[in-house]
Amino acid sequence: MALFTTGEAVAVELPIARIPTRAAAFLVDLIMQIILGLTLAFLTFVALEEADADIAWAEAVFVALLVITFIGYPVAMETLTGGRSIGKMMFGLRVVRADGGPIDFRHAVTRGLSGIVDFWSMGTGFIAVVTSLCSPNGRRVGDVLAGTVVVHDRSRLPWPSFAVPPPWLMDWSRQLDLSGLPDDLALAVRRYLIRLRTLTPSVQDQLGRELLAAVSARLAITPPTGYPPYHILGAVLAERQRRALPPLPQPQPGLPNIRPQALAR
Repeated sequence: MALFTTGEAVAVELPIARIPTRAAAFLVDLIMQIILGLTLAFLTFVALEEADADIAWAEAVFVALLVITFIGYPVAMETLTGGRSIGKMMFGLRVVRADGGPIDFRHAVTRGLSGIVDFWSMGTGFIAVVTSLCSPNGRRVGDVLAGTVVVHDRSRLPWPSFAVPPPWLMDWSRQLDLSGLPDDLALAVRRYLIRLRTLTPSVQDQLGRELLAAVSARLAITPPTGYPPYHILGAVLAERQRRALPPLPQPQPGLPNIRPQALAR
């Protein structure tokens, strides 16, 4: 398991895929690539024979087939399926960003091109194995360059808990401009709030004041007086998380008004 911090400063643990399952998925994909390459080579050979093409055309087509087979296949699969190839689907693996989010074409291209170094430069995948063993999250060179991690997709992931704002500070927190609050500071606040009951009163107050000063400086605000630091920090974090959530669907005319509690079931 590894800890990922999402863009909403929510810490989520994801199970990391290690070398045995990744190697098995790679072998499945390699078989698929060989089948794809042989099929394309046969069709191209037939077309070149009918066109009576010279050797230069044959060499150019051979290079193009190599690129399509060993680079185009993983890039296309991971882009279209959100980080999964056929081998990864079979073993329940998925490529995600370093913050746990879905990858896009840029990540897939970086991983695909770096596969030349990871797998094909020495013909054995030795570089990929060594770098995965040296990385705490099992990342090969392509993962490091693309900012990705391979995780188990079939594991049931826990829902992260969200901060609950003090009702008396909700109006104040909703007027704040939270764009200046970085993820690392928001995560530090969240960890402080989670550990609050395990801290002594003196540590609660000291650490809370330090975090509140850092948050106030980042947001260029003067915190309200008369409230303990954890009330103000909880209001700020809860509002930040609230803005990151998708809006609830609005009831349409002629349809029954479904309460949010029913939507959550």
